Amino acid sequence: MTETLALHIENLAAYAPVWGFFLIFFFMAVESSLIPFPSEVVMIPAGFLAWRGELTFQITSLDFFLAFLSGLSGSLAGAYLNYYLARKLGRPFLHRYGKYFFLSEATLNRADEIFLEYGELATVVCRLLPGIRQLISLPAGLCNMNLKRFSMFTALGAGFWCLVLMFIGAWFGHLTADLTYQEMISQGTQMIQEHMLWIILGLAILTGLYLLVHHRVMKSAQSPVNSPES
Repeated sequence: MTETLALHIENLAAYAPVWGFFLIFFFMAVESSLIPFPSEVVMIPAGFLAWRGELTFQITSLDFFLAFLSGLSGSLAGAYLNYYLARKLGRPFLHRYGKYFFLSEATLNRADEIFLEYGELATVVCRLLPGIRQLISLPAGLCNMNLKRFSMFTALGAGFWCLVLMFIGAWFGHLTADLTYQEMISQGTQMIQEHMLWIILGLAILTGLYLLVHHRVMKSAQSPVNSPES
């Protein structure tokens, strides 16, 4: 499946200077929703094209930043779709009709278990896990997770994942222009598998720093203002 998708993405690369950012947004929204779709076939080529100046503005730093924002925005759009679907339809509906939308009961139960065991942090870490990254938004919606916190944690995990994939693509773009899309995605996926422990550790550190800063900011905001003595 991945090889077939890589071939189609390679064909679409001809439209990258005009439609590149929209295509990144669209496919990452699909990837983050209910439809099984590997983000590697989108964000690795996005990093490659941005590095080589083959996107809209042909300015590496600008194209890289806009491609990242497109990928992150698409990921959030798909996650919001899942979140609100679960929140509105409820668990019985998903268990009864989910099979018609690529959602087996076993998969839904597994997503539920992970969310209930690890709580809100699951929405961060699970963005790195294939087969579960899309579905972790469902139990968040079912449990009525606070939307602001859902957005922050999802953006943190999805943004980190997009950057990892884009840096891999940029690395390939730095090395050579001769890689086919299938070779790029195959080698990129292998790199991810070999370094997944470090990737998860990096996300854990980033999440810890975010929680620490957020806690200190909230604590400072809640501290009473000492009025000057008269």
